[in-house]
Amino acid sequence: MDKINREISWLQFNERVLQEGLDERNPLLERIRFLGIFSNNRDEFFKVRVATIRRLIVFNEKENPEQALHYRNVLKDILKTVENQERAYTRAFVQIRQELRKNSIFLLNEKEIDAEQGQFIKDFFLNKVRQVIYPIMLDKFNGGANLKDRAIYLAVVMTDTNAIEKERHALIEIPSEELSRFVILPSKEGQHFLMFLEDAIRYNLSEIFSIFGYNSFNGYIIKFTRDAELDIDNDVSKSFLEIMSESVQKRKNAPAIRFVYDKEIPEKLLTKVLKKLQIKTGNDHLRGGGRYHNFKDLMSFPELSEGLTYAPQPPIPHPDLPYNKSFFTILSKRDILLHFPYQPFQHIIDLLREASIDPQVRSIKMTFYRAAKKSRVMNALINAARNGKHVTVFIELQARFDEEANIYWAQKLQHEGVKVLATIPGTKVHAKTILIRRKELGKDKYYSLIGTGNFNESTAAIYSDLTLITDNQAIGLDIKQFFYQIESKYLMVKYDRIKVAPFGFRDFFIKMINREIRYQKKGREAWIILKSNSLVDNEIVDKLYEAAKEGIKIKLLIRGINVVKSGINGVSENIESRSIVGRYLEHSRIFIFANGGRPEYYIGSADLMPRNIDHRFEIVTPVTDKNIKKQLKTIIDIQWQDQVKSRSLDCDMINTYLFDKKQKNNTDTHIVTYNYFKNLEKK
Repeated sequence: MDKINREISWLQFNERVLQEGLDERNPLLERIRFLGIFSNNRDEFFKVRVATIRRLIVFNEKENPEQALHYRNVLKDILKTVENQERAYTRAFVQIRQELRKNSIFLLNEKEIDAEQGQFIKDFFLNKVRQVIYPIMLDKFNGGANLKDRAIYLAVVMTDTNAIEKERHALIEIPSEELSRFVILPSKEGQHFLMFLEDAIRYNLSEIFSIFGYNSFNGYIIKFTRDAELDIDNDVSKSFLEIMSESVQKRKNAPAIRFVYDKEIPEKLLTKVLKKLQIKTGNDHLRGGGRYHNFKDLMSFPELSEGLTYAPQPPIPHPDLPYNKSFFTILSKRDILLHFPYQPFQHIIDLLREASIDPQVRSIKMTFYRAAKKSRVMNALINAARNGKHVTVFIELQARFDEEANIYWAQKLQHEGVKVLATIPGTKVHAKTILIRRKELGKDKYYSLIGTGNFNESTAAIYSDLTLITDNQAIGLDIKQFFYQIESKYLMVKYDRIKVAPFGFRDFFIKMINREIRYQKKGREAWIILKSNSLVDNEIVDKLYEAAKEGIKIKLLIRGINVVKSGINGVSENIESRSIVGRYLEHSRIFIFANGGRPEYYIGSADLMPRNIDHRFEIVTPVTDKNIKKQLKTIIDIQWQDQVKSRSLDCDMINTYLFDKKQKNNTDTHIVTYNYFKNLEKK
């Protein structure tokens, strides 16, 4: 059966993020941040997906013209959708600026400030900005390949109204990494004022260039996005650490795949900039836009007034994990499920800290995909190594956009005596797991952590994720086998309980759906609930269609890409698809199968995509504890009943809110779930 194009489905997901920026039920500052998230998402989409499609067009141009045409049509649909979203985004930004004014917050440009504010901006420029900007004179410039694609540049026209000096042009990188993108001006009578950093620079262009005899200046923002796919060197004489370091450096000089500019820029200046940056004119990746770009910085919009953000939701300690009791004593009695950000990530830190000083702990093994910049998890592992524990860490050097950070941590851990397992070229280790080996009564006992999200205290505050902690020895031995397998690079091993990609995970999933089909035919209880970031895999999708035609009710909670065309009469009316986008990023993966009335529950790191199933090491674990199963079902039920942040993904209703205006107390997943865990604490 036909499916939704995955790229268009991703753009539909990003539209849901934009909807949050437009949703007046959200606090104003949160709406601004959603606009920033939307912009950042779109940039990464162009850097990765659009760049890949362009490569596929070039690759197939001669050998397979029909396939090349297909990708050209996909690209055409993408650009059309992006253009429509851009118009909606512009309307949202104008609307939010009006809302800011109603709340006495004024975002000014350099022509709207008074004399007092002008003096403040001049002083700010001289004391803070001037020393961190380095203008590039375009006439002699030939280093366009070295400019940053995550930055924005002010293209400057310098003229002399006395016609003595010839017009000249320059580029200035806006130093938004060294300084905030927003300059906060002094408040007046309860009113707050701020401006974009580039407008502060525009106001002070004479301070930079007037010494050359110019007296008129205009600046126009430009921005380009580079291809972010890495070209990996196959030089066998180099370590993979060296290869990845070199590849990351090459990415910084990759060709531009998108160029946006202020449509008011003079044609002469635009032509010169494109020539210097070696960007061909006439391509579909050039777009004239508004005065401002790089709206990803809206994610860090200053808090100038109270009451414009979400009400605080401080993490609630797990009721079974008092801070004065040993984790190992607790785990010998029951499994623990942590749900971030509702419960504190600090529990993970505390477990690792205890393991690092416990004389009975012999070793700690752990996988990392993305670590926090100032990772306390890493520090706990380093401390364990210093205390004589055998610490083994797998750090995925191929984690996109985190390569440099992971290279840093790999080198630091090695320096501290931690054994760092080598990355497997072409296959990423995306599994989230920790294995602690402890000597108890003269025997090895294993404690396992299996998560749906990264062991990263920063993302754990905004991503909704699960981590199962268990002393189940069958699972522990499986995790031991897993580390043996990635250390030996593909040596086949046998797993008893956990499911591991890329070794038969799809077969397992198909088998589970087939079992539901058999139960349905026998008249027994049969249904499927899948919660995932993305659902793309063709074989799994086709099998879900088959199950739906047999009458099996299927509920899909898919945050991002979903290629299933659900809700079509006679074909997929038994499949209902929904997506939740709101305060937290829904990141957990939960798979539940009715199993004839004895439901089986699984959680893990794997999305239902070919890249995860075929090209990544992933772990999915069964959940056997009755209380944890009940907890997972409650979480799913809350999300399915959401009427505030839930949208339909059914074919004729994509991105339609399920909000019931007639109902007074609509269910907001992220509020109701928080209150659920709050009540658990009281019990």
